[in-house]
Amino acid sequence: MKKTILTMLALAFIATVAIAQQPAQTAPTQQKTTAVAPAPADPIVVAAGDISIRQSEFESALKTLPPDYQQYAAGAGKKQFAEDFLRMKLLAAEGMKAGLDKDPDVVRQLNLMRENLVANAQLQNIEKAITISDEELKKQYDAKKNEYEQVGARHILIAFKGSPAAQPGKPELTEEQAKAKAEALQKQIAGGASFDELAKKESDDTVSGANGGFLGEFGRGQMVPEFEKAAFETKVGEVTMVRTQFGYHIVKVDSHGTTPFEQVKPVLERNARQEALQAKLEAMKTTAKPTFNETYFAPPPATEPKPEGATPKQQ
Repeated sequence: MKKTILTMLALAFIATVAIAQQPAQTAPTQQKTTAVAPAPADPIVVAAGDISIRQSEFESALKTLPPDYQQYAAGAGKKQFAEDFLRMKLLAAEGMKAGLDKDPDVVRQLNLMRENLVANAQLQNIEKAITISDEELKKQYDAKKNEYEQVGARHILIAFKGSPAAQPGKPELTEEQAKAKAEALQKQIAGGASFDELAKKESDDTVSGANGGFLGEFGRGQMVPEFEKAAFETKVGEVTMVRTQFGYHIVKVDSHGTTPFEQVKPVLERNARQEALQAKLEAMKTTAKPTFNETYFAPPPATEPKPEGATPKQQ
């Protein structure tokens, strides 16, 4: 079976270590203990020719990967990434020998990459220095508390002709017929009929209907405007009817509530940090008083639309 170069190098390395650790031949009457050398704190994990890659260098390279690939490359794809990293090191070594690191284009790109790395490091320093107190976040929460309101509701949908929720195989209803049916069902509920049972039997929203019309809790902006308005304005335990593009909904409100501050806090903090960071970057730019060559950055001239049916002139 053929062995790869890396496998052969690894086997040779293991053999060398094994020979070096064998005790020396001594007289039979002497006993000698051989101390086992401790493993290096930063071992070489890949070696090829003049190139040696230590664990710290390899793990630093792993950290430069995008987060979605980093986990794979640190686990199941670790060997594959090692091969790619080694390939890059081999190519770089050949390029250095050829003097490509002195090429003006390469030097410019290296300088740009260096500045980009330093800029990202400084950005992280600025982010770390930003502190957002719980008091500030609580003020933001209170100022936008209505955005965190939630309603728990259930509904029975009676679709009319043309509704996206119209069920195939069921008789199509006109708007008037759908409204009349919804009103009749609402009267039955007011008279003591089970909302859940009617939802299972009559609702054209078959998903929620199978669960007694249960929609769960939802916040503002999650439902169509007409439905949202009716649900948020209806008191707990009351039943109302509203029309949307889906049909006529008989809505029963089970609960009104607000998402707790602690649950919203991480989102508020992330947004506040982003806003603070953006403000610092804008202040940095304003302080620097930048100027732009407007001639160079002028938008391209608008092109006149080609007349329909126009054909290029024949030479």
